[in-house]
Amino acid sequence: MENDAATLYCPNENCQAANPLTHKFCQRCSTPLPKNYLWAVVDAPSVGSPGEILADRYLVLDKFVLLDTKPGLLALTPELDNLQPLRAYLRLIPYRLHVPQVYGVLFLAEGPSHREVLLLEKPPLLVDDTIQQVQLGSELTTAWRDATSMRQLNWLWQIAHLWQPLASEGVASSLLDSYVLRVEGSLVRLLDLRFDAANSPELPQLGEFWQQLVSNAKPAIAKFVEQVSLSLIQGEINSTDQLIGVLDGGLAGLGRSQTPTIKIITKTDTGPSRQRNEDACSPPSGTLVSKPPQPTALAIVCDGIGGHEGGNVASNLAIETIQQQVQQLTKVPYDHIDPSQLLYDLEKAVAIANDKISQRNDGENRQGRQRMGTTLVMALPVAHEMYITHVGDSRAYWITRHGCYQVTLDDDVASREVRLGYAIYREAVQQSAAGSLVQALGMGPSTSLHPTSGRFMLDEDAVFLLTSDGLSDFDRVEEYWETEILPILIGEANITNVADRLVEIANAKNGHDNVTVALVHYQVEYWEPEITIKAVIPESYSAKTADFTSRATDPTLLGSPNHKTQVIPDKEPVKTSSLPLQWIVPLIIVVAAASLGLFVKQLGLQSWPFPIFSNPIQTLNPTIPATPTLRSLANLSPGWVIKTNTEISLANNPLLPRGTFLEVIEKRANPKSASGDFSVNMRVCANKSTQIPANTNNPAVTSSVLPNSKPLPAKEKPVLLNLSQLKSSGVSVLQSDAPNPCRTVTQPPVIQPPDTSPT
Repeated sequence: MENDAATLYCPNENCQAANPLTHKFCQRCSTPLPKNYLWAVVDAPSVGSPGEILADRYLVLDKFVLLDTKPGLLALTPELDNLQPLRAYLRLIPYRLHVPQVYGVLFLAEGPSHREVLLLEKPPLLVDDTIQQVQLGSELTTAWRDATSMRQLNWLWQIAHLWQPLASEGVASSLLDSYVLRVEGSLVRLLDLRFDAANSPELPQLGEFWQQLVSNAKPAIAKFVEQVSLSLIQGEINSTDQLIGVLDGGLAGLGRSQTPTIKIITKTDTGPSRQRNEDACSPPSGTLVSKPPQPTALAIVCDGIGGHEGGNVASNLAIETIQQQVQQLTKVPYDHIDPSQLLYDLEKAVAIANDKISQRNDGENRQGRQRMGTTLVMALPVAHEMYITHVGDSRAYWITRHGCYQVTLDDDVASREVRLGYAIYREAVQQSAAGSLVQALGMGPSTSLHPTSGRFMLDEDAVFLLTSDGLSDFDRVEEYWETEILPILIGEANITNVADRLVEIANAKNGHDNVTVALVHYQVEYWEPEITIKAVIPESYSAKTADFTSRATDPTLLGSPNHKTQVIPDKEPVKTSSLPLQWIVPLIIVVAAASLGLFVKQLGLQSWPFPIFSNPIQTLNPTIPATPTLRSLANLSPGWVIKTNTEISLANNPLLPRGTFLEVIEKRANPKSASGDFSVNMRVCANKSTQIPANTNNPAVTSSVLPNSKPLPAKEKPVLLNLSQLKSSGVSVLQSDAPNPCRTVTQPPVIQPPDTSPT
């Protein structure tokens, strides 16, 4: 129910005029009027009565749905000391496509005291602006019966991807609560997070929840969903990687009933305040690419760093290198591609581009702010999927008829603060240096680079917007997507004209930078398959897991230019039959020789006086795990964890008691030391009072206060110790195969802008 007296105030600080709720632009200054709908997390029947205005700004639309009538003002945020219950939301910001983020808090007076209400932004809502009606998005269990088989499996696939990150934060129960589990078109979205009880849910419970969906599953996948559910319950599927692999197989089968048409257009412009355009894009600016008839479609946007010193060189070099690398990948038919391998190969292509730029910097002796670099975001549509890879703060947005979603997370200081659970995003972006990059291509070797890659299942028409910050700054995409980009999907706008219009908006409303955009219009024609999709449950998943792990950790494989996307055979494995007689004798000889070689090798390991060399080809077999390098203080690296064996006093007087675990953030060499001394930045992540599971890869560590000592600063400021202090304290370094008591989140150094402002 609408309050007729309610108004929406202009966010422009120089205007702040009151406007009717029905207006999309300020009637005085034409600034877009954002409508920030919020979900109130409160243990009460409702947060207020519809039409009521709380705290002089929040209009109650429904029991727990609010509208911020003053979107230009920051919401109140809790004190950092009280932030611990919110950290699950903050640390899950990489999954904000599905998990709502914290907007702020609302303090409601109750007599002499008050209660604190958590406000979450962008809840799954159905909004009809024409009649000013807002209602919750459908529960997944309700929308399930009317969805296509492709969408039903897509929803399960998204839940499978969310299970492990939510479980690591102790909120996997959210995926088993039908009230919380909502859908918005093809997307699975959560109303809020439900914290696990003492006994965290396991995959068999997920199977039991999914089993309820079998009766309303589409005929093509009913048996598939039933078999997957039973396999989860019975433990035949015992990992999320295995579950995702099975669902990938089902989606690939359904994908044959879907025919996509793709158009790509790019546009780049120097902007009104720059003399040189350091951005670059592919296809070249103004080029329209259609698939079909073109066999491949790839969109790239790069934003150079380095001013006149070479930002344009870095961005163009990145484009050229990525094109060469990806060209080989796209020659492989989709049915023969392993999705996890393709993600790996895309990140490897980015690593190669990074090393080329970095080597050029080194060759020209560029240091510090003189180094040239670039951000990157690229989109590769493959059949019914979109692959997005990015580094830096160039962004990708996914626009459907249901909304506009930012699918990349900037590699900047503000996002890092939120990922580590230190601050709410809306507050973090207000801090100084919040937009400084923590990584970009060309700033160092690829071993310290961490590109982000993601896959998105597409079962409806969509537009992906790739853009440099010349457009995305100041939320211009969020302000104008509905009026400028959405018309593409409803057939009211031409994609080329929209690209031109977005550049005009960037130059007029921002104008401080170069601007580059790429639009990828994905149109799909789908029909329900007549055949029944069968679930292929692998007997063992360990071999594939070992293979992927070895690829990720072997630097020789990462840098290999000859490595190709894994090709899956298109024929069923040939069943072995009895060997012909003429093969038996040679086989016996080979087995005997191998046994003799193994025997001799074992002797050599014990007391053989001469070295015996193993077959060098064997060491390249990725299914054979390599012996991990022994970790020590001498080769300490970021991401490693050390344990204190004695108490350590810090300069600001808190104590690190014996049994404290610290994660290495950064290692700094001491140029004045002739003995190779260095200092180490670390964060406290666990201590002897923390319960650390013995057999888990992602233990949930919740303790942040050290016993019997002065509490650490509220933000858990990094601990700085040098090598001699570590040695004298008798610390021990955890080996790679030991249970990790920390959530490993690397904190790369901030990339300082060049002397001239970066683009």
